[in-house]
Amino acid sequence: MGRMKTIARRTFLIGSAAIAGGVVFGTYAYKKPIPNPLKASAITPYVLIDAQGITLIAPRAEMGQGVQTTLAALLAEEMDLDWDQVQVMHGPASRAYFNAAVLEEGVPFAPTDESWLAETARGAMHIPARFLGLQITGGSSSTPDAFDKMRAAGAVARVALVQAAARREGLDAAMLKTASGAVVLPDGRKIPYAELAQDAANSDLPEVPPLKPQSEWRLLGTSLPRKDMLGKVTGTAQFTADIRHPGMLFATARSNPGLGAGLASYDATAALALPGVEKVVEVPGGLAVVANSTWAAFKAAELISYDWEPAPYAATSEEMLAQTAASFTPESQDSRNRDDGDVEAALTSGDWSAEYTVPYLAHATMEPMTAGAWLQNGRLQVWAGNQLPTQVLKEAAAITGLEEAAIDVETPLMGGGFGRRAEMDFIKQAIHVAKAMEGRPVLLTWTREEDMTHDAYRPMAMARIKGAVADGKITALDVQLAAPSVMGSQMGRLGMALPGPDATIVQGAWEQPYTFPNYRTTGYRVPAGVPVGSWRSVGASQNAFFHESAVDELAHLAGVDPLELRLSQIDHAPSRKVLEAVAAASNWGSVPAGRARGLAFCLSFGVPTAQVIEVEQGQDGLRMTQAWAAVDVGTALDPSIIEAQVQGGMIFGLSAAIHGEITFEGGQAQQQNFPDYDALRLPYCPPISVAILQNGDKIRGVGEPGTPPAAPALANAIFAATGQRLRSLPLGKVIAFA
Repeated sequence: MGRMKTIARRTFLIGSAAIAGGVVFGTYAYKKPIPNPLKASAITPYVLIDAQGITLIAPRAEMGQGVQTTLAALLAEEMDLDWDQVQVMHGPASRAYFNAAVLEEGVPFAPTDESWLAETARGAMHIPARFLGLQITGGSSSTPDAFDKMRAAGAVARVALVQAAARREGLDAAMLKTASGAVVLPDGRKIPYAELAQDAANSDLPEVPPLKPQSEWRLLGTSLPRKDMLGKVTGTAQFTADIRHPGMLFATARSNPGLGAGLASYDATAALALPGVEKVVEVPGGLAVVANSTWAAFKAAELISYDWEPAPYAATSEEMLAQTAASFTPESQDSRNRDDGDVEAALTSGDWSAEYTVPYLAHATMEPMTAGAWLQNGRLQVWAGNQLPTQVLKEAAAITGLEEAAIDVETPLMGGGFGRRAEMDFIKQAIHVAKAMEGRPVLLTWTREEDMTHDAYRPMAMARIKGAVADGKITALDVQLAAPSVMGSQMGRLGMALPGPDATIVQGAWEQPYTFPNYRTTGYRVPAGVPVGSWRSVGASQNAFFHESAVDELAHLAGVDPLELRLSQIDHAPSRKVLEAVAAASNWGSVPAGRARGLAFCLSFGVPTAQVIEVEQGQDGLRMTQAWAAVDVGTALDPSIIEAQVQGGMIFGLSAAIHGEITFEGGQAQQQNFPDYDALRLPYCPPISVAILQNGDKIRGVGEPGTPPAAPALANAIFAATGQRLRSLPLGKVIAFA
């Protein structure tokens, strides 16, 4: 928080009011620039030049995905900076940092549809994103949102600094060049940007100049050292729990294990008698214990006697699954995004059908939920790894009664997010504790058990799919999907209602680029119960398993190679190319003796992704021997980050496919820690090769597309190896993995 608070007269922020204002759509109120959150006289909130150098004020959170490195490269490219000349600092909570791209996924057009109407609809989604002030990191949208913004900020800064140098030297600006963070004069002398910054700040800024063509990129398109790498390797990087203030207190919380229910009564006598314990505070959902150390708070929380109210939903996983199965009714129909041909006429009662299920999943981030807050002298500081800073600001104002201008929100590095840190529960608890302990900074840390049992889970879901084949092709596919509404649940926790169908129920199924002549996708909304939320790749995480398992089953029913069937019934060129690329990389048609392979494809977040997993049956169980992935990102800005994200997404998906399951008994989640909720360990993880394709001019995010195909690719490999078709996850309940 320190440096962000000291930005004042001696600093210079540069860019363009048009950049902060976003793309021009709609009314004047939309075009009007948003006030700069850092300094009233500053120009925009992205570029800071001061005594410490040139800093990108990043609008998106770093949670391991490498986004701040890519954003810095976008800026440095246009400013003609060397890579070691730009540093990164996360910006404050502000509507100026709204994410224009995050709502594009919600338009009723498939990603393959680039018609004028579809593109206009995507552009129109920038308007509500701006009005809502959605400063959000998620939806694989950070890089698409930043691609033009950051480059424009850098280009305007460069031109403004050149003009300042021209005025100082009495030269025509056209005679000057820039290189390595300096303006280069005709005689070869160099003026560092820092010497020109104040003059540039006091002058009118130019319009956004033409941006560099890809052929002139020096940094973009290359694999750069990550900006967060050194601090993480040396242990100097600061996460929420690393931030300390004088006189700090430490807290933990215990909430009702019946999620959403309250606390009827409690007895904290024994806890308050424990040395070091300062206070017990009522917080939303339960209690917080405040002490002089985190350990003391943990131990004291165990001594409290709690009388919890009952959970407001079905008590067991079996009851929840039955409720899901009962939702395939006309009354529960939420959407029908695709209805090609005449499915009813094309299918008969004797055609193939199958039912698939997946369980609730936890996010299981390495860093448990942690937040700090300090209320003193009419101001509030909040520091917490989060994916939605403007919502933190709103919640803090509501709890404390302070104006938003009196609240500072800092977003440190995160030990994983995956959608979990878009939730406000743990941050609200920290603010309530800070209010109760006014004048003292407080760090609230959840135990791993609290974290695992109080999630906004990936929903339990079910699919009922019917299909028909003829002449080696799928002639009809009827996909019915039932799940609770993720968006309805999330928006409800933010005090809003979802206006219409929830696209996440059918995400990853309806928009697939298959050309089956009779093709229907219907979503059914399961009544709200257990809180659900965004989990890496959201609806595509379950629907790709359903859809690609069915396609594989039908390919075998038709007697056709699964790759050949897909290639014969996809007419979207980038999707065909990723299938061809993964087939070539894996040498699909030639499988080593004793091994088998499975293939899956999914178009999610605009990124066609194909994966192949190879397995081998051994004495100790089934072993994954190798894996391949191919993605088409449009334009690759940093190949090493893309490769890491695809590999990480695939491992995340395989972990869930093999191990992931949250079950409920008595309304309470039964899995509490990693022994109960395992992840894919290094000895069991196959080598993963990634082919990066660039068949388009659009910029695509890759934080999520690597996850959806992993489960069906593995399930299809298991069928190829054993003849056993598994239609429910996790696979580890049936298959022993070695």
